[in-house]
Amino acid sequence: MKGLALAERYFHEVGLPALREHCGPRLDRLAAGLVGDGSECFGFDDEFSRDHDWGPGFCVWLTPEDFARDGLGIQRLLETLPGTFEGWGPRRISRWGEGRVGVFEISAFYRGFIGMENAPTDLEAWLWLPENSLAACSNGRVFLDPLGEFSRRRQALLAYYPEDVRRKKIAARCMTAGQAGQYNYGRCVRRGEPFAALYAETKFCADALSLVFLLNRKYAPFYKWVHRAARELPVLGDWMHERIRELVWESDPARKEERIEKIAAGLIGQLVAQGLTDSPSSFLPDHGPAIQNTIRDRGLRERNVWVG
Repeated sequence: MKGLALAERYFHEVGLPALREHCGPRLDRLAAGLVGDGSECFGFDDEFSRDHDWGPGFCVWLTPEDFARDGLGIQRLLETLPGTFEGWGPRRISRWGEGRVGVFEISAFYRGFIGMENAPTDLEAWLWLPENSLAACSNGRVFLDPLGEFSRRRQALLAYYPEDVRRKKIAARCMTAGQAGQYNYGRCVRRGEPFAALYAETKFCADALSLVFLLNRKYAPFYKWVHRAARELPVLGDWMHERIRELVWESDPARKEERIEKIAAGLIGQLVAQGLTDSPSSFLPDHGPAIQNTIRDRGLRERNVWVG
């Protein structure tokens, strides 16, 4: 059983009838769904996920005015709903799992993830928003939103980074991925520095996966899910998932270096295919400045290429 499907059925069969009776005509002013932290919101939950913060439940989102008038009453109503549904539940709330379901004021909900009520209006703000937070507040599913206010903000975030910000991030990942994997991994091995070598390999994997998400115009989730989530991406997703798996399971450092070069070559091929670079180099950091030079915004274009 997937938690998102369970939540949607629970809402329509249990929650919606109760809300309709309680709210009457004001039902048309609320939004409901399941969005936010938790593996079920990404569809990554499994039997191991059910020991905490998983089970029947959903979110209700209200405008500030409606929240002030109706929020407490609706929250009390939700607390009276059955805690079990179709043999699942009740939810066991962990120490850090409070506030994943229940009633929320829309602006406060988005502020809790990205520090602002709406999608940014300037490039600088976009550049520094935590990507896993963007992924979390735009995941899941909206079950009901006749007013459209929650979905309006959600769609603005799902439209993804402005193109100049995407290119800035891609340029920076080319620098850090290439430095960690193509340059530093082998040097650390030959110096007999196992921790540094392991860190360089991990950094390369993380930044290579980040590049794949950027190339797909999709926010990367929390680190625990990023490798698994990559498999679902249409551009290099399944290929990169398998290449990273091969790399981390490889024990021979020389073979690891070969696998790192293969991953870099695949990324460079897609950078060229998307018209982001025309450099003939096989070294990822050589592509960072080429990509940065295509940025239209002067402020971002003149920023340190490593920053992003």
